[in-house]
Amino acid sequence: MSHKSKAGEEIETSSDIRKKIKEFEDELAKTKYNKRTQHHVGLVKAKIAKLREKEEKRAKGKGKTTGYSIKKTGDATVVILGFPSVGKSTLLNKITNAESRIGAYDFTTLDVVPGMMDYRGAKIQIFDVPGIVHGAASGKGRGKEVLSVIRGADLIMILVDVKHPGQYDSLKKEVYDSGIRLNQKKPDVRITKKPYGGIGVGTAVKLSWLDEKTIKDMAKEMGMINADFLIRTDITPDQLIDVIEGNKVYIPGLIVLNKIDVVNDRKLGEVSKKIKPDVMISADKGINVEKLKDAIYERLGIMSIFLKQIGKEADMKEPLIMKKGNTLNDICTKLHRDFVNKFKYARIWGKSAKFPGQPVRRLDKELQEGDIVEIHLD
Repeated sequence: MSHKSKAGEEIETSSDIRKKIKEFEDELAKTKYNKRTQHHVGLVKAKIAKLREKEEKRAKGKGKTTGYSIKKTGDATVVILGFPSVGKSTLLNKITNAESRIGAYDFTTLDVVPGMMDYRGAKIQIFDVPGIVHGAASGKGRGKEVLSVIRGADLIMILVDVKHPGQYDSLKKEVYDSGIRLNQKKPDVRITKKPYGGIGVGTAVKLSWLDEKTIKDMAKEMGMINADFLIRTDITPDQLIDVIEGNKVYIPGLIVLNKIDVVNDRKLGEVSKKIKPDVMISADKGINVEKLKDAIYERLGIMSIFLKQIGKEADMKEPLIMKKGNTLNDICTKLHRDFVNKFKYARIWGKSAKFPGQPVRRLDKELQEGDIVEIHLD
């Protein structure tokens, strides 16, 4: 309940805020979304977002909590996220050079344990973080510290026990509530703040979920008074809130079903149909571990490019790891800051070349997995 300050003002407590959030959430649950209720639903969602922001600020004001410190290295970073005893330590030891403690009981891993996976020339750092529990995003079981670690990852691997498929929905909710948007693209919305003039809305696409009035009122509800919105993708009310808050991270995810060796084919089929995993494995028995490594590499969206010095054979042992879609400009920038200015042309062998050794003078030339590149400078 709220109480009064010495000046007689009403002070809103954390309990008051949570109660209001619950009331609004119950209201949303009873409201069917359609054109008629669109505006109302949008406003209620905005109110909930504002209350959660207030609750978060209040929690931070109570003092700092001790988080986990990780040192990132290698070409990419992957975090294994799962409930206690799902097999994270066993999996980490199977696919990397780590030595994570293993035990058939909860909370074996109390610290973040790193391991390095060498695969297709890439050095991929894998982190085994402490198992999270229900309510992690709100701070239960040191969950906030764990979830803060994964915000900086290049890929989140959600590991689910085949005997406990309900873990999947719980993990998805905890990840979402912590401000991570798994396997989503950041909405193409530009917000330009201005000193006056109210809220302006411009759209380059037809919006299915929002109209102009709803966008303006939601923005005002969240404290934005003067700004221009340019919306280039069809967005939902939740995505609009994400864009206004501006504190969400968009990270690819990989859903992995573990311990498939302990159930029969019928049960495995039922669970697989329910959560639609990307890979099904048994970390303990080593089943499909190589398939998982390949899935990690592909989902990270990286590729191996091989460099060749003029007049010499290409170095096929130490590839340059780049992102898919990267160009010659990106390679030059990664190799040396002066290479872009001194670039004359490059010879390319591989999938992106029309013929072996094709000379290319355009820095915006995109490259593909396995290409061999010989750079010529002035």
